[in-house]
Amino acid sequence: MNWAHVLLAGYIGAVIAIVVGMFRKKGWLGKISGAVIFVVAIIAWNLFDVHYLIPRESPDYGLTEEQQFEKAMLSNPAFQVIKEQEPALTQKIISQAAQMKKAGSSEQQVIDAIQPQILQLQMARLQQAPDANVIEYMKINLEQIAAVAKIGDDECFRFLFPAVKGGINPARLVPREIMDRRMASDMSMMYASHGPKKHTVTAEEKQLALQDLQAISPGLVQRYGDDIQIMADPTKAIGKEKIACEIVQDLWSQVLKLPTARAAGVIRLMLSAEMQ
Repeated sequence: MNWAHVLLAGYIGAVIAIVVGMFRKKGWLGKISGAVIFVVAIIAWNLFDVHYLIPRESPDYGLTEEQQFEKAMLSNPAFQVIKEQEPALTQKIISQAAQMKKAGSSEQQVIDAIQPQILQLQMARLQQAPDANVIEYMKINLEQIAAVAKIGDDECFRFLFPAVKGGINPARLVPREIMDRRMASDMSMMYASHGPKKHTVTAEEKQLALQDLQAISPGLVQRYGDDIQIMADPTKAIGKEKIACEIVQDLWSQVLKLPTARAAGVIRLMLSAEMQ
């Protein structure tokens, strides 16, 4: 098994921003007159995607499965940060992957097992990262979506919604230069979230983020009409893959037009654990 490939593919994650119905259940939004407000459920696998594809074709003779996996992890700068900051989690992932391999699990099963753990860590770090790091993080993600969209509508859809029609390997479609900046952005974000300028999310920030989403959502509904429902049920996008990709890019683009602190607040809210 190519552990470098498994590890990198395992860096992909799914992030969902919940629709307005869940906001109401949580009591975050009151009745809004004059418009039907949607907070789109965005599946942004690109946020935690394959950042860096390092060709390692030669086999690691003499190494155990755990040693091979750890070697692959340490060849990836982003995972070096994870090991440094979360050694217990790192060892857990390494042991779990090796055990699954010995038990006969497929490459995809191993990827599916380690993805949620990496995703949870990244989402937590994003909450504590300074505004500038959060904004940069999202800007590069939009560049990745745009790069895949240039290849084709179907590729873009598979990139964002892999559970519907199967995913793709972004490392083969996204320019290396963008992936290199993605890697650097991730490392910077992870370090900054533990640094002296780390961010603390306040109740006021959350409330302002909700207000900003309320202001953004009607425009999406006006532009896309009933197709906005694709975000709540991506299976409805079959035949409308281009529209689905446009909605995702439109939403995040609108968020990034906000002043820096407010845009960062919206991103943190939409990608927070409490929204899942």
